[in-house]
Amino acid sequence: MKSPSMAASGVAMMPSPVFLWRFKVVLFLLWGISCCKIGWDSVMRMNADKRDLFLYEAFLYFNPLLLVTLMVWLWGVNLWIFSHSSVNYAKVFDLDHTHLTHREIWKCATWMIIIVPTSMAAYLYLYSHGEVSLAASQPVILYAAILMVLIFPFEIFYLPSRYYLLRTVWRIMLPLQAITFSDFFLADIMTSMSKVFSDLERSVCRMVNKQVATIAWFEADSVCGSHSVVIPVVLVFPYLCRFFQCLRQYKDTRERTCLFNALKYSTAIPVIFLSALKYHVFPDSWTKFYRPLWLISSVINSLYSFYWDVTRDWDLSVFTRIFKFKNPHICTNLLYGRKWVYYWVIGSNLIFRCTWTYKLSAHLRHNYLTVFTITALEIMRRFQWIFFRVENEWNKITSSKPSLELSGNEIPKEEDRLLGSATHNV
Repeated sequence: MKSPSMAASGVAMMPSPVFLWRFKVVLFLLWGISCCKIGWDSVMRMNADKRDLFLYEAFLYFNPLLLVTLMVWLWGVNLWIFSHSSVNYAKVFDLDHTHLTHREIWKCATWMIIIVPTSMAAYLYLYSHGEVSLAASQPVILYAAILMVLIFPFEIFYLPSRYYLLRTVWRIMLPLQAITFSDFFLADIMTSMSKVFSDLERSVCRMVNKQVATIAWFEADSVCGSHSVVIPVVLVFPYLCRFFQCLRQYKDTRERTCLFNALKYSTAIPVIFLSALKYHVFPDSWTKFYRPLWLISSVINSLYSFYWDVTRDWDLSVFTRIFKFKNPHICTNLLYGRKWVYYWVIGSNLIFRCTWTYKLSAHLRHNYLTVFTITALEIMRRFQWIFFRVENEWNKITSSKPSLELSGNEIPKEEDRLLGSATHNV
C-alpha cells in the first residue's frame, strides 16, 4: 500500500489542467504553421502557368470539408450560448439525455480541423514532388474515412447522435411523415450548404472516374466538367426537399402559411437553372433574354427570403427576449437589450441573402475563392439565424403551455417554469 506522502507526491506530479490546455494550444499552433509551410512550399514548386489549375483542383476536394468544419464549430457556439440562456434547446429538438453537448461538438470539429488540412497538405506535397498516385489517394482516403465514421454501426463515435443525424437526413429526403422541427431545421441548414454538396458531388465524380490529380476533368463538357447538368440538380435538391416538406406540412395542418413558405423555396429554382442555361444556349440568347430573367429571379428570391426570415422565422416580437441569460454572463451585457444587435442581424441578413444568390449561380462558380468566401458568409448568416429561429420556437412552446400550479409557497424561477412542455408546432 502507498503511504499518504507517496500519494500526495503523485498528485503533485500531475500537470495542471491549465498547463495541459496551453500545451495543446502550442501543439495545435505548431501543427497549423507546419501545414501552412508545407502547403506554401509545395505550391511554389509548381510552374506558374499550372499553379492556378493545381490550386483549383486541390481546393475543390478539401474546401467542402473545411466549410462543414466551420458549420460544426459554429453549431457548437450556438449550443454553448443556449446552455447559458433560458432556451431549452434539447426540448425544442426533442433530444434525449445522450445528445452531444457543445464541448463534444467542438471536440468533433477539432478533429476535423486537424485531419482535413493535414490531408490537404499531404496532397499538395506529394503532387508537387511527382508522387501523383499517392497524391490522388489522399482525398479518396479522407472521404472514405469520413463516410465510414458516419455509418459505423458500433457503439463508438457517438452512435446515438450519428443515428439521429442520418435518420433526420432520411426523413428530409423522403418527407412521407409528419414534419418535425428537427426535420425542417436541418433542411434549412442544408439549403445554406447547397454549394458544399455540389462540390462534394464533383469531387466524388472525379474519384469514381479516376480523374483525381489529372487534367481529364478540365474539359468543361466532360462527365465531371463545369458544364455538367448534375451541378444545378445538386444545388436545387435541398430547396426541393424543403419545398416538399412545406407541402406535407400543409397537408397535415391546412395552414396557408405553409404554401407561402413553399413558394419561397420554389423561387430558388429559376435562379439555379437559368444560370446553368448559359452553357447550353447561344451567347446572344443568354445576354438578351436569360440573364435578365436570372437577375429578376435573383432579386425576387433574395427579398422574399429576407422578408420571411425577419417576419416569420424570427418573429420581431421575440427581439426583447433573445439572449436572455439565466446566469450572469459577459454576453448578457454585450447582447441582451442592445439595439445594434438587431440592426446588425437584419442588415447583414439582407446583404448575405443577396450575395448568396451569387453562389447559387452555376455560371459564376469558376471564381472559386470568391464563391468560398460567400459560402462561408452564408454559413455565418445561418449561424446567427439559428439563435433567433430556435428562440422563436421556444417561445411558441412556452406560450402554448398552461400555467403551472405552485406547490406551497415555492415560487419557481422563470427558467424552471419554461421547462416541461414537450409539444410544439412547426
